[in-house]
Amino acid sequence: MKKLMLLAAVLAMVIVAAVPAIAQIGQEAEQEAESGDVNQSFDVSSTGDNSNQCAGIQGVANTGNAQNQLDLIQYGSEADDFEFEEVGSTITVSPASTTTCDQQVNQAASASG
Repeated sequence: MKKLMLLAAVLAMVIVAAVPAIAQIGQEAEQEAESGDVNQSFDVSSTGDNSNQCAGIQGVANTGNAQNQLDLIQYGSEADDFEFEEVGSTITVSPASTTTCDQQVNQAASASG
């Protein structure tokens, strides 16, 4: 009987010690993102008396932030209990540019004789 009471007392102390720790399990997640303005400048120049140029310029910039945060505690559960759909983040930049140049020489003809 004495052993049984001692076992019950030890078990009660373990439960009293464990309950506050279990009750404190929690998780808060915060994810912030900032992006800035894109400032691009392009300069195309051509010099010379007989120069011909066709420049198709395209600037590509990305100010986004790829974020993927899962707010999850795996307490008292198995890994198979959770399903993740549509997770993952990607930023895809795929520019396309078509430049058509109709280059001609427009020169006034002069005949001197």
